[in-house]
Amino acid sequence: MAKVSGAPSQGTTGSTITSHAKVTIYYNPKCRKSREALQILKEKGIEPEIRYYMEDPPSKAELAEVLRKMGRRPRDIFRKSEPLYKDLGLKNKDLTDDELLGYLHKYPILIERPIVVKGQRAVLGRPPEDIRRII
Repeated sequence: MAKVSGAPSQGTTGSTITSHAKVTIYYNPKCRKSREALQILKEKGIEPEIRYYMEDPPSKAELAEVLRKMGRRPRDIFRKSEPLYKDLGLKNKDLTDDELLGYLHKYPILIERPIVVKGQRAVLGRPPEDIRRII
C-alpha cells in the first residue's frame, strides 16, 4: 500500500543513493494523468509517498525545492488553462518568482500535475511516461 502524506515523511534513512531514494508523487485523484503516473510507479514496484497537494498545499520553500530538482522556474508549472490563472492576471511578466510561488501555494489548483520526486531529481509527468526518466 502506498504511503499517504500531506507533509514530508520522517524517520527515513536519508539515503542519497538514487536507486533507493524515496519517491513522492504530487497527486490529485481527480486527474487522469496523476492516476496514470501512479499506475506506472506501481507497475515498477514502487510504492510512493502520495502527496495530496490540493488538501495540504506545499509551502513556497517546498515548491522552490521541487522546482530546483526539476531545473524549472515557477511559471513552468502553472496550469495556464485554469480560469483562475487568467482571473488572477498571472500572465503578468512583472511578477517575481517569489510572488508566483505564493500563488501556487495559495491556489494549489494552479499546480500542473503530476510531479514525481525521487532523491535529487523531479519531473513533471506530462505525459505520465516522462516519469520513467527518474525511476
